[in-house]
This record gives sequence, structure tokens and C-alpha cells, in this order.
Amino acid sequence: MPEAFILFKTQPSHEREVYFALDNHSNVAELHVLYGEYDLVARVTAKDSKELTSYLMQDFRQIDGVRDTQTLIAVDY
Repeated sequence: MPEAFILFKTQPSHEREVYFALDNHSNVAELHVLYGEYDLVARVTAKDSKELTSYLMQDFRQIDGVRDTQTLIAVDY
């Protein structure tokens, strides 16, 4: 099961809106507010890599207020 950590930059004053939109997504397993270069980090799970790509491209990046994302895909040793 693919897992990724996604860092979000939001438009100024849209942090709460983006947070609540992500918090309502069924595949967001964990969500945190950050101080620094990025505003939020989400841990996301998916059944396969195609589903993960779909969440990134069609769901998360389309949320009003999202300015930029950085995706870190977790791997096993």
C-alpha cells in the first residue's frame, strides 16, 4: 500500500480552509499544521500508485487555497 507525505504551501489566510478540506479526505491518515516554509503536512495512503497519483493531481492540488505541494513517497527497506 503506497504511502506519501505531502507538504502544502497555501495562499495567505487559507490555511484553515485547506486544513479542513484535507481533514475530510478519507485517505488522509494524519494531518499537521507547520510553521516554516510549508503550512501543512499530510500522510496519505492509497491502494496503489495510480490511486495515489489521482489523489495528488485531481484532489489535493485542486483544493482552493493550495499554492504548492511537495510529495515525499515513503519506501520500505
